[in-house]
Amino acid sequence: MRGSSQLPLSRRRFIGAAVAGALTLAAGIAVVRTRGYGLRAGVRLAAMTPWQYVVVEHAARRITAPDRPGDASVPSADDVGVAAFVDAWMVRMPARVRRDLGRFLAYVEHVAPLSAGFAARFTHLDPVSQDRVLGRIESSSYDLLRAGFDGLKSLVFIGYYRDARTWGLLGYDGPLVGRPPGGWR
Repeated sequence: MRGSSQLPLSRRRFIGAAVAGALTLAAGIAVVRTRGYGLRAGVRLAAMTPWQYVVVEHAARRITAPDRPGDASVPSADDVGVAAFVDAWMVRMPARVRRDLGRFLAYVEHVAPLSAGFAARFTHLDPVSQDRVLGRIESSSYDLLRAGFDGLKSLVFIGYYRDARTWGLLGYDGPLVGRPPGGWR
């Protein structure tokens, strides 16, 4: 273009501008997608952010879903406070492990649903769709994703089965040490 006072955009400047634009867009999406998470009254967080807590609540509900839906004798993950347990447990984790768990929760919330064919984030899916997302992570061909799922499932199970109300589901009548004379109830 003769007579133009503008220099042509070099490839390097174009790529730099594209990367800067993509990072700005990703930051904007992250801000939008981590808003709107409401905690139940009385919840006080020690290590997690509100969105992480809600993701753990939803994942724990699916991981500990009863085989007998509607059976009132089976306590839910919410009944035994699994998400609160995981939050308290995270305080004792090394910073690097906390960071990795946070990243995995972000994957579960935002990326895993996309890979399972859903546009909504994990916490906005119905239980059947959430099961599908978690199943895909659990059976992933990537070791890191399977390990992340195993770690989350382990934390959820520790939080769930620490409560005496869940012991009977396994046929476990409680520890022998410190057992009350009438047994655990």
